Amino acid sequence: MDGHMGLANSLAMKIAGIDKNTNDPVGGTIVRTTEREPTGLLVDAAMKLVFNVIPEVSVNDRREALLTASRHALMRGVTTVVDVGSYVPGTSEEQTWQDFSDVYEWAHSMGKMMIRVCLFFPMPTWPRVSDLIHERGRSLSGWIHLGGVKAFLDGSLGSSSAWFYEPYEDVPGDYGLQLLDMDVLLNATLESDKSGLQVAIHAIGDKANDMLLDMFDKVVSLNGTKDRRFRIEHAQHLSPGAATRFGEHGIIASVQPDHLLDDADSAGRKIGVERAERSSYLFRSLLAGGAHLAFGSDWPVSDIYPLQAIRTAMSRKLPGWEAPWISAERLPLDDSLKAHTISAAYA
Repeated sequence: MDGHMGLANSLAMKIAGIDKNTNDPVGGTIVRTTEREPTGLLVDAAMKLVFNVIPEVSVNDRREALLTASRHALMRGVTTVVDVGSYVPGTSEEQTWQDFSDVYEWAHSMGKMMIRVCLFFPMPTWPRVSDLIHERGRSLSGWIHLGGVKAFLDGSLGSSSAWFYEPYEDVPGDYGLQLLDMDVLLNATLESDKSGLQVAIHAIGDKANDMLLDMFDKVVSLNGTKDRRFRIEHAQHLSPGAATRFGEHGIIASVQPDHLLDDADSAGRKIGVERAERSSYLFRSLLAGGAHLAFGSDWPVSDIYPLQAIRTAMSRKLPGWEAPWISAERLPLDDSLKAHTISAAYA
């Protein structure tokens, strides 16, 4: 589910060696019964326990997947994508690099690229990205651009692992998951930024977003002012005043309007109606605060469908709903078009 929660059956758990004596890995949760028996739900880094025993997908299947995905995107009018790699909490950092060499470089050498891609790599591998850019330049061709590095600070609302100041309504005492130590993240961001890499970090909960904004303040203070284009991926739930902080350093709010269709109905149950309505998907507030608002899909979590995303940002209505969800945050057509074109290109 949305890359942050997996479901394993009893045989998969047996193969992976998961039982009531298995400890939760750092940055992950094995959901359990009251008797501590695993239910099969594995959140964030706990998924790696099962990922480790799933057979690898063949190189040919991965190459075919790129071509199929490219055709799908082109059919929806998308000509450029940002690919942050097959890297979610719990997966190997090496897979993204294998895809780069086995799939993208193959497609490039064989003349099979049909969509422009901007590639991001797992943040712990920033020295490799820096070396690659030093050796081959930012653009390998008109098709492949080397963007920077990606990290995750928290999980998702749907899996109750987004990191909030207040606990979840439906899981008392649970504030979500902090997936990375802030000192580790700061040091990796400082080094990546010094090397000229663009940094993109996933944050969904209000606390995760504030922690990133505080950290970016430190990076600017230590590394100086420049055109760095920090990206906060999702920026989904913001504390009061956070939207205006994006504008202080020209931070990019990389948001996905169609996630709103999944969350509008459930956010009230997850974090309470009042919290949800003051903090969720604050597109208009972010623009007013000077953020660079860039739309995307987060495919395959949501479908690649820019026209629908633009419509969602304008209406904020779920199918069958009479009234919009948080109507003050609706965007006009012009701002929505810019977010999915020139601002997405800038990002």
